[in-house]
Amino acid sequence: MTRPVPVDAGGTPSELDKLRHRVAALSGKRDEAEARLDTLLESLLRLDDLLADTRRRVGALHEARSARETASAAAVLGEQIDSAHVMLRGEFALYDVSPIEVLGRAADPAEMRVVGTEPHPTRPDGTVLREKVTGFRRGSVTLRPADVVVAVPGPAPEPVAEPAPEPVPESGLPPASSARSQPRRRTRSQRRLPRKASAGRGRRSRRA
Repeated sequence: MTRPVPVDAGGTPSELDKLRHRVAALSGKRDEAEARLDTLLESLLRLDDLLADTRRRVGALHEARSARETASAAAVLGEQIDSAHVMLRGEFALYDVSPIEVLGRAADPAEMRVVGTEPHPTRPDGTVLREKVTGFRRGSVTLRPADVVVAVPGPAPEPVAEPAPEPVPESGLPPASSARSQPRRRTRSQRRLPRKASAGRGRRSRRA
């Protein structure tokens, strides 16, 4: 709270008094800005702790030895990422920062940047179909425009079928069909190798 500016005997504040009033007002704004910055940094430190734990869980995902361990580590990692996202959006809300809702709206150059088009049979021309980069505003001011894909007249593109992933066995070994086949062993005659010298000799009789 700023102090009232004292006035001189004539009822008009002096230049020195005006200067003191401005310095006090600036000092109060600086203290308020530093307090807000400290609050923001504390929230970012909590977010850093969460991301550090997420990084450790990524290591556990790479070290998984079975399909069950891989699925469990991936599920926990997804929950960690969702928690970090929710925490960050919560901190944005404290500073009146919110994402811009764009899906289904007509492209607005003040809030959106068109980065692609896609034919659509029913949506009006220029309607936002997808959002590639989220836009944000602070209050009524656009902090960052959203990158969007908008509709143009025409038939919808046919979906591209993605190949189904190959099942991973519990043992972690490749399936038998993909294993390298072993060459069959051939006999000495098939390989056309010379016979041993002792092979053609008969056995000597033990009789004298």
